[in-house]
Amino acid sequence: MHTLCARGTMKPEINAAVGFLSRFLRIKGHVNDRQLQTFSQTLQDILAEQYKHHWFPDRPNKGSGYRCIRINHKMDPLVGQAGQRIGLSIQQLYLLLPSELTLWVDPFEVSYRIGEDGSICVLYESLPSTNGNPSVTTGNSNPTSSVAQVSPMVDSHISCKEELLVLGRTSPAKPYMMTVSS
Repeated sequence: MHTLCARGTMKPEINAAVGFLSRFLRIKGHVNDRQLQTFSQTLQDILAEQYKHHWFPDRPNKGSGYRCIRINHKMDPLVGQAGQRIGLSIQQLYLLLPSELTLWVDPFEVSYRIGEDGSICVLYESLPSTNGNPSVTTGNSNPTSSVAQVSPMVDSHISCKEELLVLGRTSPAKPYMMTVSS
């Protein structure tokens, strides 16, 4: 996997995004552990390859549209590839994933919106640091556990706060302020 590039690491952000999508498959899809692991690894590899020349930690908004994962009337092709790798058709993915999902994978932040009128929720946020390792301020600080702990998914019309309560945390509680935009 191409997790490192000259501009910085993207591994925590990709892990947060992949973990989020994988939870839907685990909960709604009756996907076994092996399939889930294959889906996760495949999507991590695909995203790292796709983003390697479009990752700008010094200007996180640059390339944001390119890194956006979108599921609406059309399945995101990268998610579709990973799903097909484990034998899921595009139609099956539509049944397992939210019908209106936007997932932004940017340096230092991963956020999502379910539904066109939904709140924007932050999955992962960190601060740039001088030693090259970002300082995690919200979200899942242990990306490798993102698939291990699974909780029920939520209806697309509830708030981020309610959603986080239903989804549950996958890391110990840390003092932070959640950023929510509408």
